[in-house]
Amino acid sequence: MFFLRSWKYHEFPYQPKTPTNILKPKHYDSSNLFLVAFWFLVLGVWGSQHSDTSIYLDNITRILDRLLDGYDNRLRPGFGGPVTEVKTDIFVTSFGPVSDVEMEYTMDVFFRQTWIDERLKFEGPIEILRLNNLMVSKIWTPDTFFRNGKRSISHNMTTPNKLFRIMQNGTILYTMRLTINAECPMRLMNFPMDGHACPLKFGSYAYPISEIVYTWKKGPLSSVEVPQESSSLLQYDLIGQTVSSERLKSNTGEYVIMTVHFHLQRKMGFFLIQTYIPCIMTVILAQVSFWINKESVPARTVFGITTVLTMTTLSISARHSLPKVSYATAMDWFIAVCFAFVFSALIEFAAVNYFSTLQANRELRKAAALKAAAQEAASASGSSPVNAQAFLQQGSAVPANNVLTGTSIIDKYSRILFPLSFGAFNLVYWIVYLTKDTMEMSR
Repeated sequence: MFFLRSWKYHEFPYQPKTPTNILKPKHYDSSNLFLVAFWFLVLGVWGSQHSDTSIYLDNITRILDRLLDGYDNRLRPGFGGPVTEVKTDIFVTSFGPVSDVEMEYTMDVFFRQTWIDERLKFEGPIEILRLNNLMVSKIWTPDTFFRNGKRSISHNMTTPNKLFRIMQNGTILYTMRLTINAECPMRLMNFPMDGHACPLKFGSYAYPISEIVYTWKKGPLSSVEVPQESSSLLQYDLIGQTVSSERLKSNTGEYVIMTVHFHLQRKMGFFLIQTYIPCIMTVILAQVSFWINKESVPARTVFGITTVLTMTTLSISARHSLPKVSYATAMDWFIAVCFAFVFSALIEFAAVNYFSTLQANRELRKAAALKAAAQEAASASGSSPVNAQAFLQQGSAVPANNVLTGTSIIDKYSRILFPLSFGAFNLVYWIVYLTKDTMEMSR
């Protein structure tokens, strides 16, 4: 004990001094303390948000799992009960081209369908579930198909272009981007002043009217939208569209068919430049030959043959852009009449040449008979034949042969009748077809 006490109070000859920075407390700067507090606050908020986000995602996942729990996508909504109503509307993003030869048209659309599935009602923190295309294969969707479609494509780049949404009350919105190639029956009797109503028909493939009915979501006026920039066609003007619905009976039941008619009016500019104006100029060129003297046989023959061959070429080229229909179109009638005028001009010259030659031969035979009679009279009187010949050339009994020179009476009448008749034909033709309602409704 004495030893411990002596050791505790013993004064050592050397005791090191403790550093002042350990014994005295350190004073921190206020700005450093503020930064530390700020970072603690940020980390706390981030952790709270991360926790809330995780809880939110877990809730949505549980909602989806609960919706699909016991859901049978083989059965339509209300199976065995009320009829399922599918509301549709169409937004056209691109219309065209239209093929006259194949009688079909192509367009890109957003095809929207809306229906109610009571099995998909939910309650949660969100009113609308915006889902991707993977959810589509897990629920029931309408078996809609296009009745007059030839080829239809559902776009899949870069992913399937499908929009799918579920509302809290079970309403489903299903949108697809499609390229549709559909037939458009055309009656080309008024071509190229014609108009056509190209139909798009769709409905359920398997469900009859007792199970599924289709209606227009926005009514008959606004359910099909075609923006102005979406319908820039080369040969047609899209003047409007109408919607309707009908019922079709078959041996498998009665079905609802939804129909959209796109009304197209053909533009005439191309055909005026390529066919009508060349035909009119060719007919005028053929009538120029009436003003050429009838003794210029080579010139008038070249006029006639050249114009006939030109009309033949125009007639063949005009048919290249049309299907091989068995009836005559308005352009066919115009070309046929122009061809008749050109051919008539050639026949007119043949008639002029024929009658002129016939008259000349008649005059020559008459002159020859008079000459022979004069020679016999001269021989009987003993006159010199040379003087008789001179008398026949200079006397008025045998006038000079002017039959093959000058203007024929046929040419004089043709110069007036041909232009007047062609002008009257054009007047009647254009008045009839430009004032006629040429819009053909598809049957």
